[in-house]
Amino acid sequence: MTSKEKIKKGLEAMAIILKSMINEHTITLDNSNEKIVSNLETISSSSNNQSISDTTEVVEDQKDLQVSEDEIGLPSPATKEDEHDGGYGWFVVLGAFLVQVTSFGTGTSWGVMQDYFQQHMFSDTPNAAVNLSFVGTIAMVFMNATSPIIQICVSIFGIRYVLIVGTIFVGLGLEMAGFSSQIWHLYLTQGVVFGMGASCIYVAIMGVAPQWFTKRRGLALGIIASGSGIGGLIIPFVMTAINSGLGPGWTYRVLGFICLFCDIIACITVRERNPPAVKHRKKLSQIINFSVLKDTNFVLFTIASNVGLFGYFIPYFFIPSYATYLGLSDSQGSALVAVTAACNFVGRIITGFLADRIGKINTNMIFTFITSLSCLLIWTFASSYGSLMGFSVVFGLTSGSFFALISPITAYLLGMELFPSGLSLLLLTNVIPVFGPNIASAIEASVNSKPYFSYKMFAGVAYLLSALLLALLKLKYNRNIFAKV
Repeated sequence: MTSKEKIKKGLEAMAIILKSMINEHTITLDNSNEKIVSNLETISSSSNNQSISDTTEVVEDQKDLQVSEDEIGLPSPATKEDEHDGGYGWFVVLGAFLVQVTSFGTGTSWGVMQDYFQQHMFSDTPNAAVNLSFVGTIAMVFMNATSPIIQICVSIFGIRYVLIVGTIFVGLGLEMAGFSSQIWHLYLTQGVVFGMGASCIYVAIMGVAPQWFTKRRGLALGIIASGSGIGGLIIPFVMTAINSGLGPGWTYRVLGFICLFCDIIACITVRERNPPAVKHRKKLSQIINFSVLKDTNFVLFTIASNVGLFGYFIPYFFIPSYATYLGLSDSQGSALVAVTAACNFVGRIITGFLADRIGKINTNMIFTFITSLSCLLIWTFASSYGSLMGFSVVFGLTSGSFFALISPITAYLLGMELFPSGLSLLLLTNVIPVFGPNIASAIEASVNSKPYFSYKMFAGVAYLLSALLLALLKLKYNRNIFAKV
């Protein structure tokens, strides 16, 4: 055997070993070492039977026989990861972003309509503030409580059809709300019909985007979650302008067509990366697997999240009316909500960015704690437009961390196998804290403190307790306070 043949045989043996190590992740280090040593011994044994007469000739032969990874057939490790990291997925992000604009963006802007109704249409109605706050609450209840049913519908009919039905319900609910003349009319239209439609489109898109991303998954989900912030930025100005010029009826009609346009785009762009060949109807036990409650870390995260969410909607619902109480104009009240929503948009992207670097739980804990300080130390002493604007900026930047990180943290705690069940159960429990504004309103009506003081304390204490529970969760994972968790 010539030296050229020996070297070629040795390279081919090494190529087989490397390819086997890449394709079979279960090979242990000891086994791979044994294989390498075995092949090297074979090469060495063969070379001992032959004498090498000219070293220079062998070196030249080695140069001629250099083999690239592509020629051997070794796959590039980054190729498969990059293939899943974006591409058409950014169109999916666009559609999911618009869904957030129309669902949560409209929901968080309810405070503008509540203030208008309280001043103009139902000013003589007893407990109007408490009764009107239930409109936004009912919408949020239906968005969360019907999510398991919607997931069953997705398994039967597919994402596209559920999106179309949800789009119709969202538009129909808002258009019908334009003809409301009693508070209970708003319960049925913006509460029930819009809430069910928003649940359809939100549940349909929430599990699709992660299929298209690996390295940039946190960023993609942060962009999607920020859609509610953009909706909250634009919609309050639309509401205020049309309310003052044409009245609430036309406000709902215009808003209905805006939501219809955005959701149609979502129907076109959102699709699964690998849709199942055969649709199988899911059972409720498959969607909500209560075995996830055996995981104490997940239970702790669920409690912490729900406690914090008791305070989330309070500023959105009552900042406009608080601004009116201070003597500010309707446009200034809308501006406060819009700035809060705009900062929420930026904050959710920052949240996704930081989560990939300092840890998901760490990021959520820090942002939640800052939110509690904004309510307790800024809003409590805010009595002017400038100080309220400062509160809106800080609260908006930090209060949306849960929505940006709900999916990544749930997957981190439970793993991808139990992730769908855990997320469904978590969303279902989120029905409870949407009653936060109603509870705060009942407390406000029953105490003799300074107006709106109960709202400020309720929101601040809720977020503070949530931050403490998240700190406990972080320490359970790693007692090093600087560890990435």
